[in-house]
Amino acid sequence: FSFHQLNMGKPRGIRTARRMRNHRREQKWHDLSFKKKHLGTALKANPFGGASHAKGIVIEKIGIEAKQPNSAIRKCVRVQLIKNGKKITAFVPRDGCLNFIDENDEVLVSGFGRAGHAVGDIPGVRFKVAKVSNVALLALYKHKKDKPRS
Repeated sequence: FSFHQLNMGKPRGIRTARRMRNHRREQKWHDLSFKKKHLGTALKANPFGGASHAKGIVIEKIGIEAKQPNSAIRKCVRVQLIKNGKKITAFVPRDGCLNFIDENDEVLVSGFGRAGHAVGDIPGVRFKVAKVSNVALLALYKHKKDKPRS
């Protein structure tokens, strides 16, 4: 009677390469980031479809209440993306910048910096507005440019 255990723990030694390779291939699927990358469902669920930015049309302006313990109304807009028609909520950064945005404006929307997670005290908002009618929001805020009349 030998003291080595049969099929317990890792396969080791010579002639175990196939088994080790197959085991690794199976175990990879338990890694969340690997699964998200390789299933392709995360890409389908992503409104941007893998892109860093997307253009859309402003449907409405909304105020979203900040999460506890903060108390504020964060100014956001509902945007319908041009590329796939999906509706998303995008945060409008900086004080008073909501005044530069009107309904039916074309806005450029980018991610909020946490790869698909909401940021800070704004619940469920994963995107922010970067440009309005092809003019940067920061330039409008700093009065360096004017919004084009359309």
